[in-house]
Amino acid sequence: MSKPNNTEILSSSPVLFEDFGQSRFASKEEYKDALVQQQEKLFHVQQSYFHQKKRALIVFEGWDASGKGGAIRRITEKLDPRGVSVFPVAKPAKEDQEKHFLYRFWQQVPSPGSLKIFDRSHYGRVLVERVDKLVDEEVWRRGYDEINAFEKTLSDSGVRIIKLFMHISSSEQRERFEERLHNPFKRWKLTEEDLHNRKMRKAYIEATNDMFKHTHTSYAPWHVINGEFKWQARVNVLDTVIERLSEGVDISPPPLNERLIALASKQLDVDEDLISK
Repeated sequence: MSKPNNTEILSSSPVLFEDFGQSRFASKEEYKDALVQQQEKLFHVQQSYFHQKKRALIVFEGWDASGKGGAIRRITEKLDPRGVSVFPVAKPAKEDQEKHFLYRFWQQVPSPGSLKIFDRSHYGRVLVERVDKLVDEEVWRRGYDEINAFEKTLSDSGVRIIKLFMHISSSEQRERFEERLHNPFKRWKLTEEDLHNRKMRKAYIEATNDMFKHTHTSYAPWHVINGEFKWQARVNVLDTVIERLSEGVDISPPPLNERLIALASKQLDVDEDLISK
């Protein structure tokens, strides 16, 4: 695997902030308008990736109940399902536990012309495994270099990497947990693990900020998303994904196939001059 050099780790890494500000949307209608507009833009970007055989990996990390699932749904719901897939990351199966921790993620590398989304990710090595002391300190510290090398290899192979951390306050998380607890149709979302992780919030803040410091690279930088306001968070995720996917990529429509236009014009009796160029 390609090994990143020290200059590729950016010096100004993000940190978890405490001031969440106010929502940018005054009404649901305003939010819906912005959402639909950005979803349409993302669809056009996806089509460019498909036609140009480009590929991208979108990595989601964040607090429990921070809106990862909702953001992923807003990314995917207007896309061509043939060109996007989601890998929901859970505790590794027994057979995967016997392999290197990155093995199962290598199996999920996006194919040319497609987008892959990790719902949680390979960063479990330096988050949950660190916080819950599932591995020795030497192991999770080595994980930073292993992750950077993994992402550098993907980037060198043409994979655009977008890493998002969904951030909410402790009080907002509590409200969302309570909502899940009182709603019979959402109750299944709240687990004992969620409550345990909440109790370990201070340790997770330290682990997350260290993760940013060691893995915020020029080829795979982190983006902290203010998840306090769901509407705003979903649109901000789309904004970030569109911006990163579009960097250095021609997202204009693919050129017309002149032979196809001539055939279609003849068979469908359509004036070639009226076909949008």
